[in-house]
Amino acid sequence: MRELLKNGRLLFLRRQTDILSAAFVIMVTYAVSQVMGLFKTRLLISYFFGSKAGSLDVYYAAFVIPDTLFQLLVIGSLSAAFIPVFTRYLSRDESQAWYIASASLNLILLVFIVLSLVIFTFAPFFSRLIAPGFNPHQVSVMASLLRVMLTAQLFFAVSSFMTAIIHSHQRFLIPALAPIAYNLGIILGTIILSPVMGIFGPAVGVVFGSFLHMSLQIPVAIRLGFRPRAILDYRHPGVRETLRLMPPRALALGIDQIEMFAAVFLASLMASGSLTLLNVARLLYTIPSTLFGVTLGQAALPTLSRLASRSDPRAFYRTLSDALKQAVFFALPLSILFIVLRIPIVRLVFGARSFPWAATLTTGKTLAILAAAATFTAVMQLIIRAFYALHDTRTPLYVGLGAAIFDVVVALIATRFFNLGVIGLAIAISATAALETMILVGLFLRRIKLEVSEIKKLMGSFSRMAVTGLATGLSLWLPMRLLDKFVFDTTRTLPLIGLTLTTSLTGLAVYLFLSYLFRVEELSSFVSLFRRITHWKSLFVNQPEEPLILPAPDQN
Repeated sequence: MRELLKNGRLLFLRRQTDILSAAFVIMVTYAVSQVMGLFKTRLLISYFFGSKAGSLDVYYAAFVIPDTLFQLLVIGSLSAAFIPVFTRYLSRDESQAWYIASASLNLILLVFIVLSLVIFTFAPFFSRLIAPGFNPHQVSVMASLLRVMLTAQLFFAVSSFMTAIIHSHQRFLIPALAPIAYNLGIILGTIILSPVMGIFGPAVGVVFGSFLHMSLQIPVAIRLGFRPRAILDYRHPGVRETLRLMPPRALALGIDQIEMFAAVFLASLMASGSLTLLNVARLLYTIPSTLFGVTLGQAALPTLSRLASRSDPRAFYRTLSDALKQAVFFALPLSILFIVLRIPIVRLVFGARSFPWAATLTTGKTLAILAAAATFTAVMQLIIRAFYALHDTRTPLYVGLGAAIFDVVVALIATRFFNLGVIGLAIAISATAALETMILVGLFLRRIKLEVSEIKKLMGSFSRMAVTGLATGLSLWLPMRLLDKFVFDTTRTLPLIGLTLTTSLTGLAVYLFLSYLFRVEELSSFVSLFRRITHWKSLFVNQPEEPLILPAPDQN
């Protein structure tokens, strides 16, 4: 038992041996975090939806400006700039790598604090600007919430740098646990403080959760060698390269945020609760891309950056193509399940007494439209990181700019001319994600100059999975309808759970059988994943560290 506990502690600092292993660690913890996120949202709905739906709209709208600042400065500097540069220096001169880490963190925090003070001062102006449909009281509350949430983003800024450092050392467990702590903070704030502070209860919970998110990672980063230093050296070659790579990525993320600004702007002009319904549907829609696109992308980026620095295009392409195919294989059935079981899922997850049937139907339709593009979004998470590993931040920027314009135009037409409301916003988001992903994939394949035979092989894999997914969806719809009508009384919770579980398990079995029938190679990834789950005790046994390289499907 003592040895088990000792090895269990070592697990938190052990390197994952391949991309699928690293992604699995992130995936499991992200799944727990997603469940907590759904529970958190149900709590918010039970406390504030219905007669207080306007307050919940204001809460979600207040997130947009602080989150945009965080995305532009922190995520923009990390994903495209800091991680590739830090990883390269780490393999050559560790002391210089830590110097760059401190200098980059200090510079970003300085700019972040200055901009935060500007936003804090002019919070009412910014609130009126992005939510013109809110009344004066809602604008006042939104400005106050915005100021509270700026503090949370400061904690996130530090925490995200710790995440980048830990990921660069190929440790993924603790950073993946951090979002669980964040959601826990919001849940506690909602339960404990909402009866006294109203909508400010979960806002304070956001600050507490972000502090937990940071506190969980700092000890690990220090254990790996990070020591904060009071330096602002923007002349160091590594820092200058990080700063040079940042602007295109920051602009690309800013362009991505246009979608959120447009959604808040247009939803504020709709009926009370519209923004909440959109966010509820988006929370479910992002599950496939988060579990399989983001996780594989986070796990693959250090390896892709390392292979790019070694000028090994064949290994780079093999690693990326395998990760892409695995992302599609895992995300596709979950997306289809969300489309087929949209109403039962929404009822189970968000079916509080304050969430009426009309809201359930609208959320279900919105979810189905968004889920149609969920697999595209998972692929986009990976392909964008591949561009960053090649130090190309401009291509995603230009494509993202075109996609943002397309999204705003479609959203305006769908909501203002066709009066589709939240459904129109979902159509714009879904169509934009699909189009942007296809363009990025095409440009990337052209960039790496693949032979026609290799492109055909990759497209053939995607086509087989698409046919498998479509057949799975068609085979699920009729049994689901029959079970709903003749077997389960879905007006009650337990039969509704029974219908959802029965249909989900049937869908998984059909998908795996068709994958075997159509000889989908990525089925071996599922088998490998299942073996790791069934041999979970091996996680607590020390293993020799190996390079983080994704094995080909026939090696699993």
